Amino acid sequence: MRSLFPVTEETAGPDREWTLDELADRYAYPDGPDVWLRANMVSTLDGAAQHDGRSQPISSDADMRIFGTLRGLADVVVVGAETVRQEGYRPARAREVFAERRAAAGQGPAAAIAVISASLDLDFSLPLFTSPLVPTLVLTGAQAPAERVEEATKAGVEVVVAGDGSGVEPALAVRALGERGLTRLLTEGGPRMLGQFVAAGVVDELCLTVSPMLAAGGAQRIAGGPALAAPQRLALASILEEDGFLFTRYRRT
Repeated sequence: MRSLFPVTEETAGPDREWTLDELADRYAYPDGPDVWLRANMVSTLDGAAQHDGRSQPISSDADMRIFGTLRGLADVVVVGAETVRQEGYRPARAREVFAERRAAAGQGPAAAIAVISASLDLDFSLPLFTSPLVPTLVLTGAQAPAERVEEATKAGVEVVVAGDGSGVEPALAVRALGERGLTRLLTEGGPRMLGQFVAAGVVDELCLTVSPMLAAGGAQRIAGGPALAAPQRLALASILEEDGFLFTRYRRT
């Protein structure tokens, strides 16, 4: 792996495998008490965010190291219900390499998972809900089906209302998590949920892996839903490269 931007004395030179500590320093959240929402996504050269409904076929070992690093830095991973179902989500696990860093930041042993779901059509018997290291949250709207809310509560899941209607309002979701002391937010999609967050103007940073692959077909882009009135400009923060994969990071201006 090498740093294409910025280039420093420490990161210049031939390809080498970065340590997780080096990656954690590069991807550190901004200092301060404000909530910061980071999105982490992967896309092929022709814009596909998935292949056969999953992101793993267009990923790489280096991409997964960065994926693990971003989880190791986050207070909470925000994810859509469809992604939970398709990707077989499991609880985040504690990793010794991040233990000291997390303790110094006042964080728990691993990131919580916060699932966004209007219908609560989720299998609450899955390990994500029954055996997480940190309790899993479910964010939904005030008009969510009462019987599903009751089932989630009986399963020990904390249901957080973050919308007046049947669905979740992104700004309210971000605020609700921040009020629980979860200020370092990470979302891994899916595309429909990320599109809603983009439209609401609450995404502060995008970590986008550009995979050197072509997929064709009708796969979703990294963000779906209605178009913005005008494209939103982000500022380039960094680029890493390994084996043709580009690991880019952009921040709101």
